[in-house]
Amino acid sequence: MHTIAIELPPIETEKSVEVSVSINGHRNVLAYRVEVFQWSEWWQPPEPRACTIQRILEAHDVGWQLLHIGTPVDNGIPLTFKRIS
Repeated sequence: MHTIAIELPPIETEKSVEVSVSINGHRNVLAYRVEVFQWSEWWQPPEPRACTIQRILEAHDVGWQLLHIGTPVDNGIPLTFKRIS
């Protein structure tokens, strides 16, 4: 798959973004969602945070595919998902 970067305005957590793309006259609508998962709700020290992310993904809606793992911060980690069509 080819990739393009689109700068988005700030959105609220757990909101989805729909992007309409036209390729050779064929229109496709793609949906993305960014969620920030709080470590306090998922992390069980001394487990590595990578294991925590794995548990988050195992519990996540199967209709959405992980697209990007953002930079972790002290209180959480942003994950970007793409809706599976």
